[in-house]
Amino acid sequence: MSDDQVLTGSGARTRRALLAGAGAVGVSVALAACGDDDGGAPSTAPTSGGPGVTDAPDAGGGNRDTAAAPLARTTDIPVGGGAIFAERGVVVTQPSPGEFKAFDPICTHKACPVSNIDGGTINCTCHGSQFAITDGAVKKGPATKPLAPKQIRVDGDQILLG
Repeated sequence: MSDDQVLTGSGARTRRALLAGAGAVGVSVALAACGDDDGGAPSTAPTSGGPGVTDAPDAGGGNRDTAAAPLARTTDIPVGGGAIFAERGVVVTQPSPGEFKAFDPICTHKACPVSNIDGGTINCTCHGSQFAITDGAVKKGPATKPLAPKQIRVDGDQILLG
C-alpha cells in the first residue's frame, strides 16, 4: 500500500480524499456558526465588541465638527505656493511671508477641481487654466473668471476656515 492510501472499510481511499472531506465538514461548521440562533442570516453585530460610532462628542473633549478644525499649520503652506484641501473645499496660498489667501478649489471653466499649485499659480489640469495665488485671477485660460475667494483666519500657527 502506498503512503497516499489508507484502508477504510471495504476499500482504499486516498489521504487527499479524506482531507477534502474533512475540510468540507469544517467549512460547513464555520458557516453554520455565522447564522443566528433561529437559523436566519448571519449576524450584523460588530465583531470588535467595541462601541459603535455616535453623534456624541469625543470622550477626550475634542470636536468632530470639521468646519471648526484647523486646515493646517502656517508652516505647512509654502511661501509662493499653497495647498489644496479638497475635502474641505478650499485652496490656501501664501503669496508672501505671513500673507495667507484662500480660494474655491473648483475651476471656473468647466468645474473641474484644481489639481496643484506650482510656479505661483493654482493649476487645473483638465484644460490647462491657471490662477494667481495672490487673488485667484486668471493667468491662463480657457477659464475667464477668477477663483472665488474663501474666508480663512490665522490663529497663532493654525489656519482655520471662516
